[in-house]
Amino acid sequence: MNDRSRPIRSLTLACMVVAAAVGSTVPRPASAASAAELARESGAALNQLYARTASARVLGQKAKGILVFPAIYKAGFMFGGQIGEGALRKNGRVVAYYNSVAASYGFQAGIQKFGYALFFMNDAALEQLNDTHGFELGVGPSVVIVDEGMGKSITSNTITSDVYAFIFDQKGLMAGVGIQGSKITRIDK
Repeated sequence: MNDRSRPIRSLTLACMVVAAAVGSTVPRPASAASAAELARESGAALNQLYARTASARVLGQKAKGILVFPAIYKAGFMFGGQIGEGALRKNGRVVAYYNSVAASYGFQAGIQKFGYALFFMNDAALEQLNDTHGFELGVGPSVVIVDEGMGKSITSNTITSDVYAFIFDQKGLMAGVGIQGSKITRIDK
């Protein structure tokens, strides 16, 4: 074996080990969830987020709509992709269903499952979600990804952005999690 192929073989072996180890931790989606399952899972995920993060609860009280993706599945080796389905909630009720899809390229390897919630804080941001045939995060309304440090400083007086995003329930091994560039499209259930 020459010196040039050693790093590639090592990386390939490491990815295979990670995939085997994480395979039982990150379930693969067997099929698309029914409307009732997705409504139930999105409600449970949102309630868990509220229980863990006070700032999410503050935003939820002011939001015009909350789009919850309880499970996004991400995998990659150089090329990567992620996919999941979510429910748009208004006043505690599900009013529409969406899918989230993203692709990426670069130094990446692994498998991961996570969820995220988007809090639409004004009618204009929510209208853009409804009016586009493929709402793309990072294009259009300003999206602020709330991390643990920032989350502690959010109050009803500091809410100034169009959309706030919370990432939660990360499982698996993959360097970094991102939702920028995700394309969100309304689906029928």
